[in-house]
Amino acid sequence: MNLHELKPTPGSRHKPTRKGQGIGSGLGKTAGRGHKGQKARSGGGVRPGFEGGQMPLQRRMPKRGFSNAPFKKEIIAVNIDKLNLFESGTEVTPETLLKARVIKKVGDGIKILGEGNLEKSLTIKAHAFSKSAVEKIEAAGGKAEVI
Repeated sequence: MNLHELKPTPGSRHKPTRKGQGIGSGLGKTAGRGHKGQKARSGGGVRPGFEGGQMPLQRRMPKRGFSNAPFKKEIIAVNIDKLNLFESGTEVTPETLLKARVIKKVGDGIKILGEGNLEKSLTIKAHAFSKSAVEKIEAAGGKAEVI
């Protein structure tokens, strides 16, 4: 056995400081808490955000807005020009959109928007359509069906 083969490396592992173990330890008697006061007591100290009686920051800030986060519906928008990758006469559903990687997830529903042009006649089944999308689908000879 050689010195460089010792595991763990000597000096890499420190014992935790044991407070209150006598004057020679450097953290005896008051154990690094100083003399008296709120922070010196067991269980002492102030709660997070307490500013010594001054009105805390989170109460000084004005309350604004409204959050509907727990009830928010996640509608995935798909523009009509993305549907040109399907063959004519295909029935486009949320599942086929997932397989073709047009969308990453269905969420709470899919809405077809009218951005771009549709060159193929498709039967599109989605949760919602914009007016312009319905017009373009029917102009291309397809059908828009609400699920």
